[in-house]
Amino acid sequence: MTDDQDRRKGGKGAPSRRDGKVMSDDIREEDRKIRRLRFMVDFTLEYIRTQRLTHDEAILAVEAVKRFTLKLFPGKEETFDLIYAPRFKRLLNQKFQRS
Repeated sequence: MTDDQDRRKGGKGAPSRRDGKVMSDDIREEDRKIRRLRFMVDFTLEYIRTQRLTHDEAILAVEAVKRFTLKLFPGKEETFDLIYAPRFKRLLNQKFQRS
């Protein structure tokens, strides 16, 4: 039997429809989580930028976003620190005139 025939009969080399759907569902769920996280980060950045907050209140908002991130993506603290923490740090330094 050729590889092509094996795939048509659902052999080892062919992903089943169910596998494709599960994969597609997993990708959709991951995309949904990423969109939620981006919204939360953008919202919090704008909130800190526009509201009269103390430095401590702004830090609490950043920490809340980090906790939210780790609920969505457990074990990805280092990724948060690499991608989002610098954005928050820049804004906090700008808003509170720190270097």
